[in-house]
Amino acid sequence: MDYAIPTGLVLVIGVLLALLAQRKGWKPSLAVTLAVGIGFRVLIMVLSAKDSWQPIDFVNSFRPAGEAILNHRDPVLESNGGWHFLPTIPYMYGLLLWLGIPWEVAGRLVTVVSDIVLIPLVGKLAGGATARLRAFQYACNPLAILVASVHGQVEPVSLVFAVAAFVVARGPNGWTLPETLPWRRPAEFLRRFTHPTDADRAATGRALWAGVLMGMALCAKSWPVILVPGMLMFLPGLRSRVVSLIGVGLPPVLFLLTLPIGGWTAWNQLPEVLKTIGLRPSDVRPITGDWGWTAVLNGGDWVLSPTSLKIGQYLIYASLVACVIWWRKADPIDVTTAIVLAFMIFTPRLGAQYLMWFMPFLVARPTRWAWPVIIGSTVWAAIGYLVLTQFTGAKWGELHSPWAISSIVLFPVLIAGMPWSRRRALPTTAPQHAPTVTPTVQERTSP
Repeated sequence: MDYAIPTGLVLVIGVLLALLAQRKGWKPSLAVTLAVGIGFRVLIMVLSAKDSWQPIDFVNSFRPAGEAILNHRDPVLESNGGWHFLPTIPYMYGLLLWLGIPWEVAGRLVTVVSDIVLIPLVGKLAGGATARLRAFQYACNPLAILVASVHGQVEPVSLVFAVAAFVVARGPNGWTLPETLPWRRPAEFLRRFTHPTDADRAATGRALWAGVLMGMALCAKSWPVILVPGMLMFLPGLRSRVVSLIGVGLPPVLFLLTLPIGGWTAWNQLPEVLKTIGLRPSDVRPITGDWGWTAVLNGGDWVLSPTSLKIGQYLIYASLVACVIWWRKADPIDVTTAIVLAFMIFTPRLGAQYLMWFMPFLVARPTRWAWPVIIGSTVWAAIGYLVLTQFTGAKWGELHSPWAISSIVLFPVLIAGMPWSRRRALPTTAPQHAPTVTPTVQERTSP
């Protein structure tokens, strides 16, 4: 990578500004925050586009998917297995290529714009008196800059829709912890569904739109499915949650059908497309060894291990259920943070871009160890993006193995970063625009 040093300096400046903003209590206007966020992301995007090194999946997977759309071919089947998601993002790639924008910019433009939109959304997600501070801190987030502007990975696209879904599901008046938890009583489930309360009826509209937004997140990648429980917890009852789940399913189905309707795919090819996308857990490619416990087992080498993949998947399912139960009375954002951090610990496979999944939620409602988690994750990812890319061939392989194994060092920090002291939310969570709530009160938990 030609511009590793200036890129690293920008990331360090971002971290320092974010920490200084926390210490000084800065609350810049949205215009200032966006100027900083756009400046960082566009600068690194320009440097990355000019660089002689380009990420291998950015070139060999994402570009063929966009070119397939441009040439009116199927982006899933014509990308040599490189694109195994719905065609939503390839449609954008194809449009930008059709406009004549060079791929090195076009491929990153989608993610950079999405990450810029995420900046005010993180402020909305935080709400209250800390909204502007959290938006500014996300504008300076170093890992988001790496993923969006250097790698061009589509995590920001999924997250912009997912975070918007959380904001819509919570509604304009904030979220209140129910006096009783209906998901603990099956009879109450049925009664609330057949005899909806005024709150249930009022939530129907936002439940549908929140579901549609989460469905759009799933159109970019499949992993946002682990964010659905937190979104549903913002809704008041079974009726609104069922409506929201219906909304979640609509965009993926519609975008899948655009392939044969638009002529990119023959109708009889849809089963093959679905198999390639891999909607079933058993269809996930069993590539292990880049992260965590599988990296230790494999000596830091890539290994196709269906057994490790299956064990990891069961651990993920168990941790998701455990987090929902353990934090069942917590703020849904804290529940989501716990779920995603637990995923990072148990997953058998991971790309550095996965570490961005928890960033908007952890920045919006930081725990005591939030910034050690953010900085530690960024340092590990930056070594892969900025240092290992200085080498090729056998030398890269020699360095990759200890780097992958070293990820285990992050696990204590990830565990510490979970919202352990927030198992029970306050009786009410203040509306987004409440001006009198201070960060100390907002983060206080009942015993």
